[in-house]
Amino acid sequence: MRTQLIALSALLSAATPALAAPPDCKALSAYSEARDGLSLLVLIDGRPVCEAYAQGAAATTPLPLYSGTKSLVALMAAAAVEDGLLSLDEPAADTLGEWRQDPVKSRVTLRQLLTMSSGLPSRIGEVPTYAVAVAAPFNAAPGERFQYGPAPYQAFGEVMRRKLEAGGQAPDPLAYLERRVLQPAGAVAAAWRRGPDGQAMMPQGAAMTARDWAKIGEQVRARRAAYRDLFMPSETNHAYAVGWWLPNPGPGAVTASTDLGDGGEAIPRDLVMAAGAGDQRLYVIASHKLVVVRQARLRAESRWSDAEFVRLILKDSIP
Repeated sequence: MRTQLIALSALLSAATPALAAPPDCKALSAYSEARDGLSLLVLIDGRPVCEAYAQGAAATTPLPLYSGTKSLVALMAAAAVEDGLLSLDEPAADTLGEWRQDPVKSRVTLRQLLTMSSGLPSRIGEVPTYAVAVAAPFNAAPGERFQYGPAPYQAFGEVMRRKLEAGGQAPDPLAYLERRVLQPAGAVAAAWRRGPDGQAMMPQGAAMTARDWAKIGEQVRARRAAYRDLFMPSETNHAYAVGWWLPNPGPGAVTASTDLGDGGEAIPRDLVMAAGAGDQRLYVIASHKLVVVRQARLRAESRWSDAEFVRLILKDSIP
């Protein structure tokens, strides 16, 4: 294990850190690496106070975010709202004409697609093409059931593709995301997988270094108020919002289960989290000016506890 303090000039801030003292880097690194952790990066008010790598990973090593990708897509949706391309609460059928005559699909909103409460089922790890996702039958009414999986985000990818095309822009959701989300944050996705249809995978396609993912976290922290609508608990799972996890009790999910809702008062209520398989994590805690990235090797079994890790981050550091 190699632990080092770093200087990331793009992330520096002159503001006073919110914590009385930096977290215990050795303790955080030990906890992460005991659970196959590969990278760890902690920023306080944009200033790096802990950076650690293990098992051959380095600052320049991009790692898959898996379902952490969904949180990037949520930020893309927020940008599309700002640009007047869409509203989160508009019917998906306004864009997906083939859904207009279906008594169930015609009622689905874009928010329900992104909170995975639309009624569109899918299998975790099996990413359909945009067309297959749009054509798939529903197994529940909109707003009735939380069903974690890739299909709703692929359907949203097709909505974005058609919205961009109708607006005279290149019909590539990834190009739009890079321009409106990654570039303003100064971040780069080192890779982004595409499906057999040539379209970018919306639910799990991105790979980033810890430093680049942290820049996304800093963007969220800086624009927390602007992203408020993304962080409203969904109607079917109060632990999940629009692409982001919240510290509320909920049913969880196979690929990104979390015990934040069981963490008690030690877990800040404004925490938001991007999460992916293998316990990939991006925590943003605006009240403490904290951004924390943790990446790991994908494993079949997990011993990761978000509640324990967040408590460790904040231990003896709150003034």
